Amino acid sequence: MEPLTERELTVLRYLQGTMSNLEIASTLYVSVNTVKTHVKNIYRKLHAGRRREAVERARELRLL
Repeated sequence: MEPLTERELTVLRYLQGTMSNLEIASTLYVSVNTVKTHVKNIYRKLHAGRRREAVERARELRLL
């Protein structure tokens, strides 16, 4: 598995909750497109199709 970057790990932690991409972007002081890119990379690296699946996979891998 390709490792997640520090920023992707940060975004992944926020994906556990109920925050939208816009809220995550505001919290991290980045654009929504940047968050979407990180989320897309997280899904690809964790072989996940959606948010919940990515979080579950990350927990299995002890990334969260």
